[in-house]
Amino acid sequence: MGPDPYDRNCPTRQLLDRIGDQWTVLIVGALTDGPLRFTEIGRRVDGISQKVLTQTLRSLVRDGILTRTAYPTIPPKVEYELTPLGCNLSEPLDMLDRWARRHMSSVREARDAYDAEHTPASA
Repeated sequence: MGPDPYDRNCPTRQLLDRIGDQWTVLIVGALTDGPLRFTEIGRRVDGISQKVLTQTLRSLVRDGILTRTAYPTIPPKVEYELTPLGCNLSEPLDMLDRWARRHMSSVREARDAYDAEHTPASA
């Protein structure tokens, strides 16, 4: 039997957790147009801390989704770039991005309706 992400011990579950993480989605999206330096990624992905950016980039390199290239310059220059595997991942993530943009108004309407129905009336 093959990988089963519904089994808590299956490594595919860890991979799904990684690629479903908000920061991974945004970092992969930021790199679809080409390599970027750490600070450039941080500027594009508004709200990510340096610590979380470092951890996420390290995990994505480890998983083979990104490459990290350090250039022997002063000051040091490091770039991150999607690998072929990362480019392949960017396609479904781009579809999710487009879906979210297209349906955000419907989601807002549903949230507003839910909140109106579930918010206690003020006394």
